[in-house]
Amino acid sequence: MTEQEFYDKVGKTNGWDFSSVRCIVEGTGWDFYREVANRAKPSDILLDIGTGGGEKVLEIADSYSLIVGIDNSKEMINTARTNLANSQVSNVRFFELPAEHLRFPEGFFDLASSRHCSFDALELAKVLKKGGYFLTQQVSEGDKLNLKKAFGRGQNFGEKDGTLKEAYIKKLKTAGFSKVEAFEYDADEYYETPEDLIFLLTHTPIIPDFGEKPDDLAVLNGFIEENRQEQGIRTNSKRFLLIAKR
Repeated sequence: MTEQEFYDKVGKTNGWDFSSVRCIVEGTGWDFYREVANRAKPSDILLDIGTGGGEKVLEIADSYSLIVGIDNSKEMINTARTNLANSQVSNVRFFELPAEHLRFPEGFFDLASSRHCSFDALELAKVLKKGGYFLTQQVSEGDKLNLKKAFGRGQNFGEKDGTLKEAYIKKLKTAGFSKVEAFEYDADEYYETPEDLIFLLTHTPIIPDFGEKPDDLAVLNGFIEENRQEQGIRTNSKRFLLIAKR
């Protein structure tokens, strides 16, 4: 299954709605979309790249004059539009559009955001106003490390931690962003039941093709037994945050 096929499958069935997953998280450094909302003025326009099912931007819609959410997955956008229709929100629009081709007027947006989605720094520099901000939260290479080690594969498994962060900082500076601040955290996650953990693995690309290899279930059972604690089944959530000024 290609990455595009995976996101279309998840978009059709779930979007990025993980509200049913029972998980205790200890040690996070920020709430990404709260950070995005807190930087807004009532007249501001936000571009959200990789918006998924739109759940998060719908929650902060009252902080902005207009929010435009884009995603490269048709099914994600279909889910986002359904979520919008079922909401009381009127100032959000969703479009199927790749991050590499932002077909918007130059300097149209006051802020832009991207959570766990790649972006094109040069395209962002075109559509952001001078003095505008771009915020992105990304998954670090050290995320879910005990899971990846157990399966012997995983998202960015084997890559040096910090590689992606440094690459993005360099791209943003090259594109003309005048200031780039970086933050990170490594939090503990405790999944209440095996079913909660399985939901995560089947709705994210953490372990590629999870469930399709013959020994995946045995590996998972061994992982659960080894990492079960009083709070739940333990793994880690490692993230970095970049805040760049245009």
